[in-house]
Amino acid sequence: MPKVTAQGKTFECATGANLRRALLDNDVDLYNGNAKLINCRGIGSCGTCAVLIEGEVSTANWKDRGRRSLPPHKSERPLRLACQTRVLGDIKVFKYDQFWGQGQTIVW
Repeated sequence: MPKVTAQGKTFECATGANLRRALLDNDVDLYNGNAKLINCRGIGSCGTCAVLIEGEVSTANWKDRGRRSLPPHKSERPLRLACQTRVLGDIKVFKYDQFWGQGQTIVW
């Protein structure tokens, strides 16, 4: 089972698990500020679950690529939408500041 490290926690999840669900199920505070209340709940339309990932995950799908190509995101940044990402191996996850996680400062 892959190990996920995020926000100072390390936990295991099933291979192919949805990253957003794995983070939330393990009490990782995925959303910045009011994004905790107003997010798309995993359908890939809001972009507030954007994270930086080191390790093996699924290839970005069209929802992930499409949303990250729109402001305030920039498609050239190596972020991914947690809700559209499957965990395939051990990973480390980092969250940036600002509402959509599009900032320049890593908060965890």
